[in-house]
Amino acid sequence: MYTISSTDLDAMLALFFFPFVRILAWLSLDPLLGNRAVPARARVILAMALAVAVIPILPTDTSVRLASGDGILILLQQIAIGTALGFSVRIVFSAVEFAGQLIGLQMGLSFATLFDPINGAQTQVVAQFLVLTATLILFAFNGHHMVIVALAQSFQEIPIGATLSAGGFAMLVHWGETLFAVGLHISLPVTAALLATNLTIGMMSRASPQLNIFAIGFPLTLGAGFLVLYLMLAYLPARLDRFWMQAVEMGANAMRGVAGF
Repeated sequence: MYTISSTDLDAMLALFFFPFVRILAWLSLDPLLGNRAVPARARVILAMALAVAVIPILPTDTSVRLASGDGILILLQQIAIGTALGFSVRIVFSAVEFAGQLIGLQMGLSFATLFDPINGAQTQVVAQFLVLTATLILFAFNGHHMVIVALAQSFQEIPIGATLSAGGFAMLVHWGETLFAVGLHISLPVTAALLATNLTIGMMSRASPQLNIFAIGFPLTLGAGFLVLYLMLAYLPARLDRFWMQAVEMGANAMRGVAGF
């Protein structure tokens, strides 16, 4: 009769639970598979399925008990590693949302807001449109597969039980700086076009003071903004693809930095 000792049971639980915690921490911040629109039960089931899938590539010589001081430290380490990857890719969507807010502000649509169930707050219409467009583009480019592959490789490059380090958190802080640069870069075509439109309207009002600038200014600004935004969408996939690859690479480096590698 086959029997399982308490030591073997602890080893089996540790072999499943530590990868499960790392994956669940990533899903808590991942913008594609872990946003608020995905039910919590579905995220837990997905984390369990991925944990079972990565178990064959994990070392089986772990002897750490879950209910111990070392087990709690390893648990915190897995949370930090998974959070590092999730935070790095979430910066991409924050940059896109920031670009949409800049565009909406220049177009005069800053007052047009809708409740965003993903972020749980009021979001400008243009920003929400760009975020949804970026989500569809990244799903079409298999961006979620890239993140899952990076997470699976982390179990080989960053074994369970490594020591924590502050280097990875510093990398994430510097990576957050790109939010404003990329957001401004995405919104720059619309911003430049609307600046030229406003200068034209200003010269028209100066040349013809009797012209009702409020009656024609807003339609011109709105029309020019939508036209340039439509033309800009053709170049958005390539920019998002490069930015997403940079985010995944940064997430992998941040995970190594957090684990002290």
